[in-house]
Amino acid sequence: MSRIQELFKRKNKKVLNVYCTAGYPALDSTLTIMRALQESGADLVELGMPYSDPLADGPVIQASSTIALRNGMTIKKLFEQLQDFRKNISIPVILMGYMNPVLQYGFEKFCADAAAAGVDGLILPDLPEYEFETEYGPLIKKHGLDFIFLVTPETSEERVRKLDSLSTGFLYAVSSSSTTGKDKDMTAVDDYLNRLQNMRLNNPVLVGFGIRDKASFEAAGVHANGAIIGTAFIKALEGARDVQAATKQFITAILN
Repeated sequence: MSRIQELFKRKNKKVLNVYCTAGYPALDSTLTIMRALQESGADLVELGMPYSDPLADGPVIQASSTIALRNGMTIKKLFEQLQDFRKNISIPVILMGYMNPVLQYGFEKFCADAAAAGVDGLILPDLPEYEFETEYGPLIKKHGLDFIFLVTPETSEERVRKLDSLSTGFLYAVSSSSTTGKDKDMTAVDDYLNRLQNMRLNNPVLVGFGIRDKASFEAAGVHANGAIIGTAFIKALEGARDVQAATKQFITAILN
């Protein structure tokens, strides 16, 4: 059983997954932020690998990627930083990114290095289902990594069930078809999550996009197992003199 699966076996409500961009706000702040997230009560860390053309990301996360790239963050540099992170961090860690830089790094080498570092799973939004099944999924499985697919309110029930069957760890329910960081109509989101809940899927469901505070986190948790917060956390780190203190303050406000 993977760390992600163990987490959901132990805790199936109000699971908090926090996204942060590797190499932001400073090149060497990634591990400090990850440790602070764990200490403050986050259940998972979703570590964004910065990319110059992130399809699903809104302006705030795009800007953090630009800064991280300018700081010198690369996949190679990230794996160097993560080399001993399991000495201090026990919660699951997921790498989120896009296929282009991963393919440039070498897909199997990427999976092998991620697993060797202690990473638990991957989110690659632009990896198509067919290519996953025929080419990349077996490599991900070979190296013991979970893989998380995204679904939206427009995803048909048939396709939701298909992506659920291919996912391990959890299913990422995007709250709408727009990019990250946009305000959402939580009533419409509630109907969508209720529909997913009634499908009795194999995987737990975490909802992301537009979750930014205690109220939206708790609303997301009515019909889902928890939520993913990204843009609001990146904003909280922006200009912070002490990223550890800023992280603790932000997470405490969500959970308490």
